[in-house]
Amino acid sequence: MDDQELGFKAGDVIEVMDATNKEWWWGRILDSEGWFPASFVRGYIKQCRKRADMFTEEQLKTIFGNIEDIYKCQKKFVKALEKKFNKDHPHLSEVGSCFLEYQTEFQIYSEYCNNHPNACVELSRLTKVNKYVYFFEACRLLQKMIDISLDGFLLTPVQKICKYPLQLAELLKYTNPQHRDFKDVEAALNAMKNVARLINERKRRLENIDKIAQWQSSIEDWEGEDVLVRSSELIYSGELTKISQPQAKSQQRMFFLFDHQLVCCKKDLLRRDILYYKSRINMDDMEIVDVEDGKDKDFNISVKNAFKLLCRDPEEVHLFCAKKPEQKQRWLKAFENERKQVQLDQETGFSITEVQKKQAMLNANKQHHTGKPKGECAVTRPYYDFLMRQKHPSLPTNLPQQQVFMLAEPKRKPSNFWQNISRLTPFRK
Repeated sequence: MDDQELGFKAGDVIEVMDATNKEWWWGRILDSEGWFPASFVRGYIKQCRKRADMFTEEQLKTIFGNIEDIYKCQKKFVKALEKKFNKDHPHLSEVGSCFLEYQTEFQIYSEYCNNHPNACVELSRLTKVNKYVYFFEACRLLQKMIDISLDGFLLTPVQKICKYPLQLAELLKYTNPQHRDFKDVEAALNAMKNVARLINERKRRLENIDKIAQWQSSIEDWEGEDVLVRSSELIYSGELTKISQPQAKSQQRMFFLFDHQLVCCKKDLLRRDILYYKSRINMDDMEIVDVEDGKDKDFNISVKNAFKLLCRDPEEVHLFCAKKPEQKQRWLKAFENERKQVQLDQETGFSITEVQKKQAMLNANKQHHTGKPKGECAVTRPYYDFLMRQKHPSLPTNLPQQQVFMLAEPKRKPSNFWQNISRLTPFRK
């Protein structure tokens, strides 16, 4: 409009020369300099969307995840919290009910936390190119944000969901048991611990799929669909004697119990660390039956430490024997846990996307194209030993991850993803 105004179009990158005035900034595009309205500039996401030449939609989804959905959720939560806050008499505020009302919506953080390692990897890749470094820094400066890189800002939603139980614990500590809000704050603390526990468990489950894919790729003569098509959790594994009809033939086999299915493998006669795929059983159609020591009517043989898997189709019966009574009990407990896991996944809506399954298998298969014989692949022996040592293995991902504090007390070994939040927190009071 005027000789000293800088003309530009949406998506242009402006070098800011002077930002001391709140409304008008002095900037430069190529050889042109001039004033432009600061209000025309927006934050990271909106600026990135304007640069189709630099970012694809898939990249933006990887970097920012569902952060906009989190923003909308938090905006509603803050308004509800403000209504419950007594400005004139803060000690009379009753905020516990707000957390109880929004506890289900806070599960939206699960998707973000699961995606966060991918965001870090993508950012690390992009920031090796100078134009992306300059672009992200320009976005930060234009918004007058504190001197923290984008990956630092993207960590804050993870930190936020972790801090709620800590803050509620402090609030409860200094709230009189006779206060009207005491019971709600106490319930809110437990509710937010459960949210953190659920997020942590989902994170651990997603980390499992890479190792499960690696395990499958190490099995020789695999047949049928991938394990990940139906399963995402290794419940238990070990050796059992399988007795088959009609000749009551006994076979020593390795069994791997996943949610929804039991996979049967045979050890190599010479290389005991090499496994061959033999069969699988659909656990959704099975009933577990404890068998007393003595003669079994169905197979007409004497058995010890035995149990059966009975299909709804009465013709399908599987008989197994463990070496020791305690091993049998561990298997019976494992089958019980498998059903509980399936039911819990249905209740919480846990699932793995087709993209995640395919990527896990792709990554695993790549590891077998290094020129080494399959039996000597690095994943085979260590992971096989790993399965033998652990009843409930926690399977870490190969991706580098931010480590934050684990708030809940998990039954299993927690993922590194939820440790040491205090060391990574970029903000200081």
